[in-house]
Amino acid sequence: MLLTMAQALVKFLDNQYVSFDGKEEKFVDGIATIFGHGIVVGLGQALDEDPGSLKVYQGKNEQGMAHMATAFAKMHNRRKIIACSSSIGPGAANMITAAATATVNNVPLLLMPADSFATRQPDPVLQQFEQEYSLTVTTNDAYKPVVRYWDRVTRPELLMTAMLNAMRALTDVANAGAVCVCLPQDAEGEAYDYPDSFLAKRVWTIRRPVPTDEEIEAAAAVIRNAKRPLMIVGGGVRYSEAGKTVEAFSDRINCPFAETQAGKSACLASHPMNVGGLGVTGNSSGNDIAKEADVIIGIGTRYSDFTTASKSLFRPDAKFVSINTSRFDSLKLDSVSVVGDAKVALEKLRLLLEGYMAPYTDEVEQAKKRWDDEYKRLAGYHVDDIGGFKPLIAARDEKTAPQFAEMTGSMLTQTEVLARIRELIDGDAVAVAAAGSLPGDMQRMWTTDSRNSYNMEYGYSCMGYEIAGALGSKLACPDKEVYAFVGDGSYLMLHSELVTSIQEGKKINVLLFDNAGFGCINNLQMGHGIGSLATEFRRRDDSGRLDGALLNISYAAAAAGYGVKTYTVTSMAELDAAIEDSKKQTVSTLLDIKVLPKTMTDGYGAWWHVGDAQVSGKESVRKAYEENAEELRKARKY
Repeated sequence: MLLTMAQALVKFLDNQYVSFDGKEEKFVDGIATIFGHGIVVGLGQALDEDPGSLKVYQGKNEQGMAHMATAFAKMHNRRKIIACSSSIGPGAANMITAAATATVNNVPLLLMPADSFATRQPDPVLQQFEQEYSLTVTTNDAYKPVVRYWDRVTRPELLMTAMLNAMRALTDVANAGAVCVCLPQDAEGEAYDYPDSFLAKRVWTIRRPVPTDEEIEAAAAVIRNAKRPLMIVGGGVRYSEAGKTVEAFSDRINCPFAETQAGKSACLASHPMNVGGLGVTGNSSGNDIAKEADVIIGIGTRYSDFTTASKSLFRPDAKFVSINTSRFDSLKLDSVSVVGDAKVALEKLRLLLEGYMAPYTDEVEQAKKRWDDEYKRLAGYHVDDIGGFKPLIAARDEKTAPQFAEMTGSMLTQTEVLARIRELIDGDAVAVAAAGSLPGDMQRMWTTDSRNSYNMEYGYSCMGYEIAGALGSKLACPDKEVYAFVGDGSYLMLHSELVTSIQEGKKINVLLFDNAGFGCINNLQMGHGIGSLATEFRRRDDSGRLDGALLNISYAAAAAGYGVKTYTVTSMAELDAAIEDSKKQTVSTLLDIKVLPKTMTDGYGAWWHVGDAQVSGKESVRKAYEENAEELRKARKY
C-alpha cells in the first residue's frame, strides 16, 4: 500500500494488540498531541484523513499530556497506551521529563517528537537545535539517556524496523519504559509502498517469565530457615496481577508483607498480614517488623532508598530473596535471585515450602495495633488554638503556622484532612499523587481495599504528575471517581491538563493541600540545620530575602475560570460539605484545602541518606552531618 510514512505509522499503531493470559486487547487507544511545527502537516495530515479507531487527544502541555498517557498505561497494567507526539524543539524537550518518569517506573510510553529535515536542505529550520560538532544531533538526542529504545526515521522504509523495535520495548515485562521514535518532518510526508504484512493486525504476547528450578530451590532453602521473614510487595506484583497470590502465600507460610508505593493496592489493606508501607514513607508497623526480619523476600521491587531507608532498615545479617522479571533488580542487595513473574514464582515456591510456617505469634497483630493507635491520633489531630500549636514535625521557625492560620482562618491539619477524605469518598475511588509530603502521608494512612486503586508516581517523584495522572486514570477508569492529591507547589508547577479534562468531559477531582510552599522540602531543609530558604511562598522583604509575608493565593478562584467547580475549605464542616457536593458534579472539581504547615506524618524510625555539608559555620548543620555519618556507618554497603 502506497502511503506516506506518517499514514503508515497511524495504520500500524491502529493494528497493534497484546495478549496476556489468553486475553487479547487493543494496545494503542489513541494519540495525544499538541500540533506544532514539524508535526501538523505530516502526522497531523494522516490523523485528519484517516485516524482509524485511534482517538486524538489535544494536550495543553507536552509534559502533562505524556504524564496523562503514563497514568493511563499504569491503570491498564501496562497493556494499553496512549502515544504522544509533539513539535520539534521546545515541544519535544518538554516531554523528556515525562519520558524519564515513565522509564523509572517501568511504564510503557510511546513518544513521537517531530525532528528537523532528514535531507538538511532548509537547515536550520524553525526550532532546530544545531550542534557544531555533529549536525546529526538535534533536541531529540536528549531522550537517549531516559528511554528504553530510541530511533530516528530518516527514510519512510525505516519505519518498519523502528516500530517493530518500539513495540518490542513497550511490551517488555522486564524493561518496559519510554520509547522515542523521532519523526523528521520531511520524511513524514514521503511515500513508500508498505507491505500488507506490516500494516496487518499484530498480536504481541505479554508472557510470564518462568524462573529456573535452581533459582526456586535456592530461594526456598533460604526462606525455610527464616524465623522472621517479611515480603515486600512492589509494582511487579501489580503488573503480574499477583495480589491474591501474595495473600494466599502469606497465609500459607504465616509471613507478613509490606508495600512499596508502586505495589500499594495490589493487595488488600485489610488483610491481617499486611503491615502497610515500608521505609522512609512507611508506617510504624511495617518498619517495626522490617527491623526484626531475618529474611526479606522482595517481589517486583527495585529497592529504592525510600523502601530500604537508604539500606539501613534491615538487620546487618538479614538475607534477601528477590523475585523480579528484571535480572538487574533481582540481584540487588546481594539477593538470592529469582528471575521470573511474581505469580508464577510464588506458586512454585509454595510447593517447595510445604510444611514450613514462620514462627510468628502475635508480633504482627501487635505491630498493627500500635499503628492503628497512631493512625487514630493522626486522624484526630486538630488544632483548637494556635497558641497551643504542636506540630508533628517540630518547626524550627515557628512563625509560619501562626501567620498561615491568621491569613487563611484555617486550623486544619494535613493528617486529619486526609483521614476524613478517606472516610468520605468511595472505597473504589482512584487516588493519584506524586510528590511532596502527601506521598508519605498516603502510603501510611491511605487504605486500599479496591485493587489497583492507588496510582502513586514515586519512582521519580515528579512534581506535576498529579493532575495529568488523574486525567489519564479517568480515561482508563471512566466509571470510577478519580482524585488527584496535590500540594500547592506541584499544582503551580503543572496543572494544564485540568483544562483537557473539561474539554474531554472526563470529571476528575483535585484535592489541593495548600500549606504555603514546598512543605516537604522545607522539612528536609530545616531538619538538617538549614534556615527556611526559598521553600515557602513569601514575598521578598526589605533585606532582599524571600522572607516577607506569605502569599495569599486563591486556587479556587483561579481554577473557576477554567470552568471547574471549586470550593475553599478552612474547616472540617466545609470539607464534609465540599466532598459531598463534589460527588454530585459532572464537571471536574477542585477543593482548595488550607492546611497548617508542618502537620504531616513523621518518619517512624526510618533514616534517609542525604548529602549533608561536611563544613559549616552553623552548629545545627555540623550536628546534622555527624548524625547522618553515624547512620551511614550502620547501613548496608551493597
